[in-house]
Amino acid sequence: MAVPKRKTTPSKRGMRRAHDRLGNPSYIEDKKSGNLRRNHHIDLKDGTYNGRQVIEPSDD
Repeated sequence: MAVPKRKTTPSKRGMRRAHDRLGNPSYIEDKKSGNLRRNHHIDLKDGTYNGRQVIEPSDD
């Protein structure tokens, strides 16, 4: 049975997990309306995606 030879220290464990965090979400400015939106997501204010109207625009 495989058993670790020594206990992994908290420092080494932290170094291994250093890249596991979630990155900050990226926002882009919409070319038509100038609203900020997530990349590859529907613009909820206009209701458009990739230049096409996909949902009714919200009033908020």
